[in-house]
Amino acid sequence: MNILYAIQGTGNGHLTRAMEIVPILKKRKKCAVDILISGTESELRLPFEVKYKFTGMSFVFGKRGGIDFWNTYRKMHSLRFLHEIKSLPIEKYDLIISDFEPVSSWAALLAKKPSIGLSNQIATLHPLAPKPKNTDILGKMLLQHYAPTTYNYGLHFKAIDKNIFTPIIRKKLRNLDVMDKGYYTVYLPSYSDERIIKFLKKFKEIDWVVFSKTSKKKYREKNIYVKPLNADFFMECMAESKGIVSNAGFGTTSEALFLNKKLLVIPMKNQYEQHCNAEMLKSMGVTVMKKLKRKHRDEFKEWLKNGNEINISYPDITEEIIEAIINNHAGKGLDNIIAENIPYTIFQ
Repeated sequence: MNILYAIQGTGNGHLTRAMEIVPILKKRKKCAVDILISGTESELRLPFEVKYKFTGMSFVFGKRGGIDFWNTYRKMHSLRFLHEIKSLPIEKYDLIISDFEPVSSWAALLAKKPSIGLSNQIATLHPLAPKPKNTDILGKMLLQHYAPTTYNYGLHFKAIDKNIFTPIIRKKLRNLDVMDKGYYTVYLPSYSDERIIKFLKKFKEIDWVVFSKTSKKKYREKNIYVKPLNADFFMECMAESKGIVSNAGFGTTSEALFLNKKLLVIPMKNQYEQHCNAEMLKSMGVTVMKKLKRKHRDEFKEWLKNGNEINISYPDITEEIIEAIINNHAGKGLDNIIAENIPYTIFQ
């Protein structure tokens, strides 16, 4: 059986999931697994061969808390995207799994081949998932049509339905020693280092470790330590920190919850799925702050003083999820897909 596993390369959460999923796919007998990645905004490198590398439709992070729409527009070439779709030999694959990856999804759709979606974005659209009060119609439409798939499995902070699963956590992170060394870890890739430092320098009594998306060198501004993003060091800092400040993407927030760290999130502007994630996190007791601005300092100070850890358990069910997808969909056409997914009891 030939399997295509396609990964969205905007951000790092999709890639960290792939590090757990791909080895499970590769160890199956009589399965050949090819990897596709599209996007230009991730810093991580996968520890296995990537057969297809595409530009896809990447969103470029800005420096003021949201998407840089001008640079995003400049990098989005519809003709190139169409060429990438047509150049992918989608017909050779028996099973196509897409983690919110658009080239493979659209190639499968145009070839009338079934494709399987497995992502947090899918879960945020579920009817039982919390939504922001002010619905972003354009953002919701983008989620629905960016990477269309035939059959969907979602990942969220809670297992809200039988086909919505709890997060996939890296084994490396599961095996770390968790402690509290008193400092706070900060990862806000949609803000410039300068804006983050300007906000944090008012909290002089606290040590901050800020992971930078742009800096290639480490440096220090008094009690603020800025580090280039490194996957292993980032994990270690999270495990040893008192608390974590991040955007409301799925990867870092899931790992912070798994480590039982106090967490504050600032959802990116014009990122509908992050605002959906923030609503779910808020319902679980996580502090959600609108922007990294001076007028929110009192709210931030209150979180530092009285914010609580969220005690939650995320069992390692990655193999069960992949097994269900393969059993339900491998080698089956559009008209004879098994309806059952993993039973909800697995999360209880």
